[in-house]
Amino acid sequence: MTKVFLLLSFLFEILFLVQALDNHRKIGFYELERANFKLNLTNYGATIVSVVTPDKHGKLADIVLGYDSIDSYKNDTTYFGAVIGRVANRIGGAKFTLYDKTYHLPANDHGNTLHGGTRGLSDVIWTVESHKKHSHVTFTYDSPENEQGFPGKLKVKVTYKLVGAHKLIVKMIAKSVDKATPVNLAQHTYWNLGGHNSGNILSHNVQIFGSHITPVDKLLIPTGEIRSVKGTPYDFLEPKKVVTHIRKLPDLYDMNYVLDKSFQNQLTKAAVVRDPVSGRKMELWSNQLGVQFYTSGQLNGTKGKDGAIYRKFAGIALETQGFPDSVNHPYFPTQIVKPGETYKHIMLYRFTAS
Repeated sequence: MTKVFLLLSFLFEILFLVQALDNHRKIGFYELERANFKLNLTNYGATIVSVVTPDKHGKLADIVLGYDSIDSYKNDTTYFGAVIGRVANRIGGAKFTLYDKTYHLPANDHGNTLHGGTRGLSDVIWTVESHKKHSHVTFTYDSPENEQGFPGKLKVKVTYKLVGAHKLIVKMIAKSVDKATPVNLAQHTYWNLGGHNSGNILSHNVQIFGSHITPVDKLLIPTGEIRSVKGTPYDFLEPKKVVTHIRKLPDLYDMNYVLDKSFQNQLTKAAVVRDPVSGRKMELWSNQLGVQFYTSGQLNGTKGKDGAIYRKFAGIALETQGFPDSVNHPYFPTQIVKPGETYKHIMLYRFTAS
């Protein structure tokens, strides 16, 4: 009993020190601006707080769902704008086996692990490595051994960079220091091209360049199958309004698409979203194999920026990623990063209006 007590005391002391370190790190907001294209970010969760772009008449609006205060981001359960990891999406049974060793993770979603656990990369304070208002901001984070149950130390770097007039590059880099570990980062911004407080996205036209999906069970864990979208409500190979088939689905849209790519690390177009009212269009390019299409079906009166109330369908999330639960599906492309290897995830957003 004494040994157990000492172990628990040690663990609580470590938790206290980690929390104390976070409390002494400075949380700030960092602006990027070029002409009439503006972003606001915070190093809490390496989060996109706002993106301001013009519509077809030149009128500016913030097209990202979010909050007014850091406290709201700390209490957030929607992952608004954050970088997700170490492993985005779900890990079935909150465990995986690597090199004959089983790792147990926090079960924070019906017995599964969601978006890195109870305190993933979206819930830590990142270090600001560099910031130039008209160019970029780079955040870094050193994830310690056994954080949220994951093996080894992991060094993570995220850069948001302005390119041209209305282009944004997001580059996520991770390096394993000492042990092989799964890595699958994602950027979890909710978009509403009409403006974050303009209502729902049901009339947005969406095109996804993926002819297959990875179907899931009732708890949204992949079955291991890869299935064609042809003849299903998941077919967005041609532009289609979100509302077209959404009510034919039991869980609305929350699905990983297998992107049509010739080469695994090639930067190719993943999706295009257009709002017919404002005329805004967003193109998304990525080097990843999958993209999660989510229509914010779990939002239910969330209080957001400027007094906005975000309800179901208030935004669209398009999270490029590796396949969900790949650690438990040997036929899925691996997300294991070994010491000396580098995980590199690149996204390119292009915004226009007409």
